[in-house]
Amino acid sequence: MSEEQRAQTVLRLLDRAYPEAPLTYLSYRNPFEMTIATILSAHTADKAVNMVTPELFSSYPDPESMMKAPLKSIAKIIRPCGTYNRKAVFLKDASKAIVERFSGNVPHTMHDLMSLSGISRKTANVVLSVCYGISEGIVVDTHIMRVTQRLGLSSQKTAPKIEQDLMQLIPREKWHDYARLLGAHGRRTCKAAKPMCSSCVLKDLCPSARTYMGASRSEG
Repeated sequence: MSEEQRAQTVLRLLDRAYPEAPLTYLSYRNPFEMTIATILSAHTADKAVNMVTPELFSSYPDPESMMKAPLKSIAKIIRPCGTYNRKAVFLKDASKAIVERFSGNVPHTMHDLMSLSGISRKTANVVLSVCYGISEGIVVDTHIMRVTQRLGLSSQKTAPKIEQDLMQLIPREKWHDYARLLGAHGRRTCKAAKPMCSSCVLKDLCPSARTYMGASRSEG
């Protein structure tokens, strides 16, 4: 079986296992909210972001109000998200750019999104995929990176390089599904500390499964 065929089999099995897996675990109602949430999600669990965004968006529901908001007020609301002072600056600056450079609308190209403060290629991929259905790349967060490496689909160590490997391996029409399904698998089964290999639908395709299952038996 070629690597391309193995990747396709991985996607097929995960689609059966997680048919309802969402594109994102962040709560949002429009592209602006999605953009702000992705900025907050850097090095922060989605659960923490979802805890603060209701108050944040109630107070500052659009780019105009966010750009005018006092930094201290934003920082106070988003404190649970970590590096809150820096992220507060990102939120204000990104909102200002959306208003002044993009007529109040979140841009829908990789280049324009990455010109906004606090937006990396990964977060731009999230906004494009979730809000606009555009596949410019593959979202590679910590869960997707971990599962990809364990499956041996990339030997790279950084998200940008892993993404480039995956873009060569996965057909473009499957880029959304790869991020959606691998993200769900990483959260529910292939966990960082203790992957559940014995019950994993991919154990026969995963070069790491034997190692983890062997370690589990040794511990027992």
